[in-house]
Amino acid sequence: MDFGKLLKPEAVKVLTSASSKKRLMQDIGELAQQAYGLPAGQVVDALMTRETLGPTGVGHGVALPHARMDGIDKVVGAFVLLDKPIDFSSVDRQPVDVAFALFAPENAGVEHLKALALVARTLRDTSICTKLRSNPDPATLYTILTEDKADKAA
Repeated sequence: MDFGKLLKPEAVKVLTSASSKKRLMQDIGELAQQAYGLPAGQVVDALMTRETLGPTGVGHGVALPHARMDGIDKVVGAFVLLDKPIDFSSVDRQPVDVAFALFAPENAGVEHLKALALVARTLRDTSICTKLRSNPDPATLYTILTEDKADKAA
């Protein structure tokens, strides 16, 4: 499992408009629709339903929203860098400016967990997060994510 299999270049975006967790989820829904053809409303509903189980803000300004959904056949992701951090009810109560959303098939087992572990490990690396935060260009962000972890697959 590597980022090149999880993430399309068109599923990477820099957001200037997200002002709340719900707005961020809507933006992620739109991005998932554009990149993967997933219904935006279904994406938002699935992500918000998952959030009711506990916040996916993992700390240090990073959120990993994720959901299982009908209509997809493999685990895919969307990466968002926010120009202004937002409250995300994170475990460390710090605002979020980096979000990597994952979408998995309803019956995905170990692949979903492997993808989540890969993303969590990668975004726990402060040097990678620093690079991401200092490069507000989607193509550069995609390159940072796919090159830095291509040789450290789960």
